[in-house]
Amino acid sequence: MPDGQPKQGGDLITNESYDDYEFSFEWKISEGGNSGIKYNVSEELSTSREPVHGALGWEYQVLDDEKHSDNVNPTHRAGSLYDMIAAENKTLKPVGEWNQSRIVVDGSHGEHWLNGVKVVEYDTDTAEFDSLFRRANISKSMAFARRKKAISFYKITRMRSGFEI
Repeated sequence: MPDGQPKQGGDLITNESYDDYEFSFEWKISEGGNSGIKYNVSEELSTSREPVHGALGWEYQVLDDEKHSDNVNPTHRAGSLYDMIAAENKTLKPVGEWNQSRIVVDGSHGEHWLNGVKVVEYDTDTAEFDSLFRRANISKSMAFARRKKAISFYKITRMRSGFEI
């Protein structure tokens, strides 16, 4: 922003689309915070439905698992593939401390990592994933989800074919 002040709401979106990639980032969340990283977003589908500002795609959930009301659903907790697959075997840092995350997409194979541990793994070429996908009503590029509570991202790295870009 020209004046150095944070923008209220909005998405950060890549100019290009990516097939196989690794996306690494560090994040910390405020008390009661809720955010996420959306990826495999379809801009066309997102702008053809209400609300037109909502990015439709898969989401790596970022949440204060203890204080946010969305914590009642395991697929809505930190590290999960939002509304589809709950994160397992995770160690989440307390509110205000930095967590390290990574999203890996290689063909039909996908992974979510949290603090060095793989917490979600999926294959989009399975009947199980198709069922989860239809139930969650989501679709496909990469974007940051918009939320109201404070969230900080740090050391965002996009990788393609093993080379940082």
